[in-house]
Amino acid sequence: MTRLGAASLPGGVIVPGYDRSRPSGIVHLGTGAFHKAHQAVYTDDVLTRSGGDWMITGVSLRSADVASALNPQDGLYTLLLRGPEGVWARVIGSIAKVLVAPQHPFAVLAALCAPATKIVSLTITEKGYGLDPKSGGLDRGNPSIAADLEKPGQPQSAIGYIVEALARRRAGGLAGFTVLCCDNLPSNGRVVRRLVGEFAEARDAALAAWIKKTVSFPSTMVDRITPASTAKTFDDVRLLTGREDQAAVETEPFSQWIVEDDFVAGRPRWEEGGAVFVKDVGAYEKMKLRMLNGAHSMLAYCGFLSGLVHVRDVMGNADLVRLIKRHHAAAAQTLDPVPGIDIAGYAAELRARFANPAIAHETYQIAMDGTQKLPQRLLEPAMIALEGDRALDAYAFAVAAWMRYALGVKDSGETYRLRDPRESEIAERLADAPRDAKIVAGRLLGLPGLFPQALVTAPAWKDAIVRRLGIMLGEGMRAAVAQEAASCPA
Repeated sequence: MTRLGAASLPGGVIVPGYDRSRPSGIVHLGTGAFHKAHQAVYTDDVLTRSGGDWMITGVSLRSADVASALNPQDGLYTLLLRGPEGVWARVIGSIAKVLVAPQHPFAVLAALCAPATKIVSLTITEKGYGLDPKSGGLDRGNPSIAADLEKPGQPQSAIGYIVEALARRRAGGLAGFTVLCCDNLPSNGRVVRRLVGEFAEARDAALAAWIKKTVSFPSTMVDRITPASTAKTFDDVRLLTGREDQAAVETEPFSQWIVEDDFVAGRPRWEEGGAVFVKDVGAYEKMKLRMLNGAHSMLAYCGFLSGLVHVRDVMGNADLVRLIKRHHAAAAQTLDPVPGIDIAGYAAELRARFANPAIAHETYQIAMDGTQKLPQRLLEPAMIALEGDRALDAYAFAVAAWMRYALGVKDSGETYRLRDPRESEIAERLADAPRDAKIVAGRLLGLPGLFPQALVTAPAWKDAIVRRLGIMLGEGMRAAVAQEAASCPA
């Protein structure tokens, strides 16, 4: 079967009609499924409507898989939109090519230093930034960060590449660019500004000062449920397009992008694709992190340990739906007003999205990287609830579920990997721990830099976790879910 290409496709399949030979104004670090289902789609919309020099040069910082799939297809790939009404195919053309950093580091630096490059965007997940959870700054003990500080001309990390590129642009008399973080980090633009600034300061104070003057770091909030591609993804692409496409991704119809409008060298008119530009994304970001992502984490741990493979399966369990509703209500109480958003309507829309029968979003996929996700999704709102003397039940239950998941073994005795950057540290802490809720909770609450001290020392918080974790350990996750749901207000 022919691979996906520029030739015409069956009727109803949207294909790019713009000039794809235009320069790349964007270099994107971390060209994975989410970028291909989100930012690249907004850019494809802009290029379709307005054209411009906004093609994307993608960069894979680790694996060559994305490049191997995309480059033989001239950067083209199929986006499947799955909704309750059916599935639609669309070919996205905004990615010109993908570079593999470990194989071609100088080509990556050349792309970052190109005069046409105006924006460097990132989706490298929370663990990709070399962030020290204790200080909120640069983790100089991170192997990639340490290597880049020692040999800045041979970068490995995203931060190392960005700073080295800016150093070369400065030396060559070129302007700075906008660094656009699209990962689920609180105040993500400010976080990346700090990391880049600290890295640059460690190299050269004059470079750090130049970056401060010539580079912007707008914050963003991104939202689109994007499960991992499966054999069914590729089978459906063949049915709809008649072509083979191992670069295809699938996603839901819903998409949201809130962006702080602070670009030093221009930007695409992403609002033509539905992006919303604001002065401050903070309220939107907290809403999404605490309501969507917080509930996602809770249901992922509980669902996975209850034998529910997909989020849609979780939504078929009345007890878990009740707990999701409770979590949404609790998270909403910690939020300031969000411009243009009805929070009750937003929560109902989230549950409808979770229940989408066409999206196979695995609970195990969501459960990964828990130590990177808990602070902004669960612990920050828990602190607000504690300080406001509000109920801690929703957060204590979710954190207890994470602790049960952190044991790495199902009620059946089957083991699994946590897929967490602190997996070995967690395993070491729990290695000789008996299945005693108080001991397990105590050891995990003592993980350095994870739990705020005010939570660790709050008896109500620890008691609430221990009580729930005890049920999970003694009676199993399904029993714990049923008992917790029964205790919720009707």
